[in-house]
Amino acid sequence: MGTLESYNRWLNSSLVKESDKEILRKMSKEEIDDAFFKDVEFGTAGMRGILGPGTNRLNEFTVGKATVGFAKYLLEKYPNCQNDGVVISHDNRHMSREFTLQTAKILSEFGIKAYIFDSLRPTPELSFAVRELKASGGVMITASHNPKEHNGYKVYDETGCQLVPEKISRLVEIIASLPNELDVTYTPVNNPAPIVMIDKSLDDKYVSLCESIALNRDLPKQGFKIVFTPNHGTSYVNAMRVYKDLGYEVYPVLSQCDPDPDFSGTLSPNPEDQRSYIEPIKLAKEINAQLVVMTDPDGDRCGLAYRNKDGEYKTLTGNQSAAMLMDYIFATRKKMGLLSSNGVMYNTVVTSSLGEKVASHYGVKTEQFLTGFKFIGNRIDYYEKLGHGPKFEFGYEESYGCLIAPFARDKDGIQAILMYSEMALYYYLQGKTLGDVWEEMGERFGYHEDRCFSIAFSGSTGASKMNELMNGLRNNPFISIDNNKVIKVDDFLLSVTKCNDKETPINLPKSNVIKLYFEDGTTIAVRPSGTEAKVKFYFGVVASSLKEAEAMPEILYEKLKKVLNI
Repeated sequence: MGTLESYNRWLNSSLVKESDKEILRKMSKEEIDDAFFKDVEFGTAGMRGILGPGTNRLNEFTVGKATVGFAKYLLEKYPNCQNDGVVISHDNRHMSREFTLQTAKILSEFGIKAYIFDSLRPTPELSFAVRELKASGGVMITASHNPKEHNGYKVYDETGCQLVPEKISRLVEIIASLPNELDVTYTPVNNPAPIVMIDKSLDDKYVSLCESIALNRDLPKQGFKIVFTPNHGTSYVNAMRVYKDLGYEVYPVLSQCDPDPDFSGTLSPNPEDQRSYIEPIKLAKEINAQLVVMTDPDGDRCGLAYRNKDGEYKTLTGNQSAAMLMDYIFATRKKMGLLSSNGVMYNTVVTSSLGEKVASHYGVKTEQFLTGFKFIGNRIDYYEKLGHGPKFEFGYEESYGCLIAPFARDKDGIQAILMYSEMALYYYLQGKTLGDVWEEMGERFGYHEDRCFSIAFSGSTGASKMNELMNGLRNNPFISIDNNKVIKVDDFLLSVTKCNDKETPINLPKSNVIKLYFEDGTTIAVRPSGTEAKVKFYFGVVASSLKEAEAMPEILYEKLKKVLNI
């Protein structure tokens, strides 16, 4: 069905509210194209998109279709799912509560018990709740760190992990087999399953487990001040409980603590965006705080900034903060006799090479996966069921997400802010800032700088341009930048590594990612975002000095754009 046909189908449907029809009537040609040129994709990361009427939007019809598909999937895969149930949680966004209740109602009418919280809860607590309640799956209504116009729908399996491709492929098939979003129907069971409100004791257990990961719980905290913001999202209550219980002196950014769907107190809720640090740093300067920490709206990512020796506040990338945290945790565990002799660290193919160097220094192996924390959570479950194999020590992605203890199977912002705070306090008591620690790591492992750039696209022409870019890079790879030759190419869609005219297989799920390795150790990974209409470029460089490393990624990005003619 074409774009205009889908548009008119919505405009003429008795199911579509008049308020939505009024929005449709006011759409420009370009807006109609973007809202109707395709169905909103239910991919390996679930659904995420702009809220509003349209086939390429998040609304009651697209969410309803996804939930009907998920219910059918559960009944097919899990014989006991009706009794074991599904846990549903949500963030602070527009329509999040409504989508949660709609999802619960549909599952109930399929005879599947639904567990819901009394209000918003973070993504890692949803993951924990699925495991704790021994449910057959979970649904998280969230658009993570995306702008306020967005929302999303993520699905979890019985292990508390987002569905990996081999699991979600059947769900995608079922959803694709359903009629269009306005015509999806089902016959409710005679006795709908209960919708159960989750007891507050689950919150208590989750918070207690987060607190249990502290390694140096009794470090003196006098004079060490922390500024915290949940970016209007889900982490405020849990974070403040953890900080209070462990005795930290914490100052919340009050203008960003209410669960506001319009994010009115911040220019961005994304820790990757420097604008998200404006208000927290302003408060930090007023009270002379040593550390700024934040979580994104659904509470799975953590960003931080530290006060340097000059009194200025500097932010850290996800690669930098995770590498430092890993170094602190592994060193402390080793000192305490808690580091396994058969440990493993998990990260992804677009994270910094520094992480593997740190892990190796402590005798910890590294396994890499495609982008998406589900692959890390799934690997933890694999070894757990196997009953032997390496012990999980740490997992992280470059995009500010990490997991320290696997009672949750998604990245966990509450665990992260606790351990980042402990790490910063530990070094503060030695007279060091995190900037000092980062320079020392450069001296030990080489000066690493990893940075991500992106190019945004929109509408049907944007999707075509994204495909052209990736296909061109795949079919006609360039061979050098300024005589710095490409010596190896990983193509994760074709599942091959090309090096010296030889091809070796890559044993990972297929994904539209290409990674280039250069003679001087530089790496460039290119991939379309799984949640936004943009192509991301991940640069990794290693230099002989901090200053040189910091300058290189942007210079290389400008040169790459010329080579690719973009």
